[in-house]
Amino acid sequence: MQTSYGFSSEPLRMLSWQSDTILNPVEHLLEHLLTGKIPPGAPPETALLAEHVLQSKPSAERLVVIGGGTGLSTIVGGNSRLPDWPDQPNIGLKRDFSNLTAIVCTTDDGGSTGRLLQILPMIAVGDLRKLLLSSISPQKLQSAYGLNAAKTANLIRLLYEIFNYRFREEETSDFDTLRNPLRVVSPSLLNVCPKILTDALRELGTYISPEGPGPTIHTAGHSLGNLLLTAVIFREASGETSKPPGLREIQRGIDCIAVLIGAPAGMVHAATSTPGQLKFCYANGVSVLGQSKSTYYRRSSPVNRVVSVYASRPITSLAGQKALREADAILYAPGSLYSSILPVLQLEPIISAIRDNHKALKILGANAWIQEGETDISLKNQGRGFQVSELIEAYDRNIPGGVHGMLDVVLSANLEHVPGNILRNYALEGKYPIFLDKSNVESLGIRSIEATLFSQERQVKNRIIQHDPQRFSLAIRTLLYADRHLRREKVYSLRGTVVRKQARAAMNTRKSGTKEYGRKPFLCEHMSAIRKQLQNKNFQPKELRDILTSVAWENRDIQPAHLAFFKGVHVLTANQWNRSTEWDNVLGYFDPEDQIIKLHQSLIHNPARLQEDLLVALGESLLGCYIETRRWIPQKGSRVYEILLRLEKDRNGYLTNAQLHTYLKLAKMIQDPVNDRIYQIVINEGGGFLPSGLMFGLMYSWYILGRGFTAEYEMSLLQWPLKSLNPLHAKDRIRKEALVSFFRTEIFGHKD
Repeated sequence: MQTSYGFSSEPLRMLSWQSDTILNPVEHLLEHLLTGKIPPGAPPETALLAEHVLQSKPSAERLVVIGGGTGLSTIVGGNSRLPDWPDQPNIGLKRDFSNLTAIVCTTDDGGSTGRLLQILPMIAVGDLRKLLLSSISPQKLQSAYGLNAAKTANLIRLLYEIFNYRFREEETSDFDTLRNPLRVVSPSLLNVCPKILTDALRELGTYISPEGPGPTIHTAGHSLGNLLLTAVIFREASGETSKPPGLREIQRGIDCIAVLIGAPAGMVHAATSTPGQLKFCYANGVSVLGQSKSTYYRRSSPVNRVVSVYASRPITSLAGQKALREADAILYAPGSLYSSILPVLQLEPIISAIRDNHKALKILGANAWIQEGETDISLKNQGRGFQVSELIEAYDRNIPGGVHGMLDVVLSANLEHVPGNILRNYALEGKYPIFLDKSNVESLGIRSIEATLFSQERQVKNRIIQHDPQRFSLAIRTLLYADRHLRREKVYSLRGTVVRKQARAAMNTRKSGTKEYGRKPFLCEHMSAIRKQLQNKNFQPKELRDILTSVAWENRDIQPAHLAFFKGVHVLTANQWNRSTEWDNVLGYFDPEDQIIKLHQSLIHNPARLQEDLLVALGESLLGCYIETRRWIPQKGSRVYEILLRLEKDRNGYLTNAQLHTYLKLAKMIQDPVNDRIYQIVINEGGGFLPSGLMFGLMYSWYILGRGFTAEYEMSLLQWPLKSLNPLHAKDRIRKEALVSFFRTEIFGHKD
């Protein structure tokens, strides 16, 4: 009998006879293919099966890969940001699978992409640019421009230098380079670029220069490749900037760049054309906007859910949906769990297309390392990072409807052959492996396969551990081969187990991640509103305006309306600083007398502390001039702090009357039974005290940044399970949960 690959199935039949003794023939097969060694206990047919896989022709197999970031581009065609990538560009899935489709996440908001989002209504293009460069086919490039092999190799290096070039931060603009991208390449490569490509690159750069018909984009801090991709997309949209480019314009722009650089047209698709951003929801009740800040501002609480927040109902590619429905295999690329894969898998048409395809093998490429801000704190055990089973449980929590019909097998990297000294070096940088806990994964009804996916050469050469594109591609080929033949011959199935339904019920069934849309501001509109709120305020020194603008962008939970209740921000010298330090050492405050935010001059040389204390003062300003009078009332063994609220019409604050009263009660102040404008709090002799205004500012800053010693200390009780606390502490924890909920919903406007 011949298999669909053209080989005899006799070894498969021999394997089926021995199935009682075979623990996992696929892992045996992979180990032999990837290391050249037959593992102990492997059946004698393993070597012959390996020959079948190596001689198979997977080009007819339809593979769809989903993801973003470096992980996606690395497995498709190698990490095209590495200096040695141009020396070996024809690797990875693109070499083995000619029928390949990639669906790319578009919710990034950091770096060059973030700068573009501040000025234009658009999706994130950074991951699209990375993947396009990694997708270059030397054969296509050679054919397109009629080059020999040597000139093609040089042209690939030229494209590598252009598309990876980053303009300096301190330069406002370098339009000469934008108009002539070849200025950034090595002198030896200047004569390599064909005239038609040179002209096309110059035309795109000129399009977004001041004299061009498109939107003018200043180059500071930008990736040149991002600018060129942005230019072609907006050119396809006729330069329209009052609304985001449609899916057709985006796809035409992607395909235009693909054809220019020798990548397959129609292979790379944006997950959606609708601009959006991510909302991270933490176990302590905090929800904050922004992908990039999840890493920059690490929190002591694990991520529970991520929610995709779109400007309107997201539009997804019909071609991408069709590819998913017809795929023989669907692969979730290794990469950021919450910010590269899950946003794509929260798009309803994508989910439906995957679930409707019952023939495809659905593979999760597990991350090899924990990622700070995402998988560094386990939801089950906050003392450690994720294991592979917890990746699956996170998918189940965050995909509407869970993982049912979405996943068959997880492919993990085997760390047994990684030298201990390399693991120690990674540990010193705070990077730890995500270990495969096989029994837990299998108990969830998902098959687990472990393989040596790391490059031994790169371990030795650079002392780093990365997925090797060719090894990974060979592993996918092997899984497809096994799914076709070992399953048919009833030797081994990669399609999970009969416990799937029971396992689904046993999984963590918290509310699945959802999407939010309905006309929401584009990020560029949000940024414009921030600038408008700040334009007439007095900043001394003037640089504080830019600092606050930057803080407001990085922390988009700061709504433009939050900036309406102060008149300026001033730095005070040490001699001018007369604020009491009886209750705190915060070096920023809002002065209700002149409505100025005042900062101590020592903060200017401490950016992190400046940001923290500036936000404390900004938070205080939301209360406005809410206190009419305050006084201390002495008592035996204690004293009472009492405030009289101003009438609502005189407060000039952000909070409504009802919100202010709710907050004061959450701040442990007691309302007078006769005069509802009077609040008191009893302080035991020698006891500490946080005035309600200061506490509001500290909570505001802590909620946004996830740091601040006083607030962290106050909120640390949230890290303890409620059932482990005594009744007094349990009651205090419930109050603090309510306080977090108040800030989440009433101050920052997040839906529960």
